[in-house]
Amino acid sequence: MNRPAHWLSDALFPRGTNEHGPLPALLVMLMISSGLVDACTFLGLNRVFVANMTGNVVFSGFALAGDPRQRLWAHLLALAAFAAGAWTEGRVAAKIREPRRRLFHLTTTHAVLVAAALAVVLLVGEKGTGPAVALIVLLGYGMGMQNAVALRMAVPDLVNITVVTSIVTRLVSQAPAQAWRRRACAVAAMFAGGLLGAALYLVAGMAAPLTADLVLLVLIVYVARDVIPARR
Repeated sequence: MNRPAHWLSDALFPRGTNEHGPLPALLVMLMISSGLVDACTFLGLNRVFVANMTGNVVFSGFALAGDPRQRLWAHLLALAAFAAGAWTEGRVAAKIREPRRRLFHLTTTHAVLVAAALAVVLLVGEKGTGPAVALIVLLGYGMGMQNAVALRMAVPDLVNITVVTSIVTRLVSQAPAQAWRRRACAVAAMFAGGLLGAALYLVAGMAAPLTADLVLLVLIVYVARDVIPARR
């Protein structure tokens, strides 16, 4: 699995200039994960995002304006869970200074959180306030951690794994260059995650996209273990 990850990462940069190993491919996979979980929570939890915080901020405004389709508490809870996850990454960074090592450990933690969310859906379903709270907290917290660690990786055009607004802007407004590959791939990854998540949800319910996300995260962990620098 490492060889395809290296190949994709190298293809996103001019020949011989990729200094990030397989990390770009792993971040693209995390963008697919973002699309997956946002699709299942948006469709299954009444328009709540757990990865795209811009949507929650805007929908909170809609709720305050009186839109009956929005649940203000759910959007605010998602924002709080995401922020808590990002805050946790900052605390972990103080103890594990190597970013690639943090990626491995935090993605492992994220996979455990998604597994817990999947257990909630399988045991009690997603309907009702209690399950919704649990799912928003578990999934939002995990995405907050992942977004923070991706930001620290500082891979060009892949620092934000939850939104593609700025990537689309650079893709169409700047002169074509080698960077267009990363930008187009990032947009395609988010689209693919959303498409797959929605299709799985509409066919088989919320457990299906969560299972797909869990498999994807486990795959990322498997590849990431080989990019951890050896301890000195």
